[in-house]
Amino acid sequence: MPVLPVPEDYPRITPYLCVDGAAAAIDFYVSVLGATERMRMPAPGGRIGHAELALGNSVVMLADEFPDMEFRSPKAIGGSPVTLHVYVEDVDAVFAKALAQGAKELRAVKDEFYGDRTGQFEDPFGHRWNVATHIEDVPADEMEKRAAEAMRSMDAGSNGS
Repeated sequence: MPVLPVPEDYPRITPYLCVDGAAAAIDFYVSVLGATERMRMPAPGGRIGHAELALGNSVVMLADEFPDMEFRSPKAIGGSPVTLHVYVEDVDAVFAKALAQGAKELRAVKDEFYGDRTGQFEDPFGHRWNVATHIEDVPADEMEKRAAEAMRSMDAGSNGS
């Protein structure tokens, strides 16, 4: 049987997180997001050279920082421009658990016009997460109306009116 160019148990796109404290991050993601650890490879100095977590049908890879290899965490470079979005069964419970375990609230959980209840936090390792529970299927014509209203509200807010 030929080797598959995309391995069977991996999605096409897989985030790879650099973490200062990968073992603690794994514990956080397992506890808060319900991730399952697929594998872990140790590295010198008690660090993690590579680990994989399963979240539903997704995979997140991560490892400890290796500055000598230009592999630095968000905290080492002043933050991350990337936000990971994850759907969960109960966004309110997951969000509360994240905050209780040291995450910082960036945007409180609320119902959004597009049919998700969502909030955003920064985990204790500097990675940003949107967590969401889908609460409503919004038809395309209604989505267009809601999006236009949301944009008008944003514009009014930025103009100070």
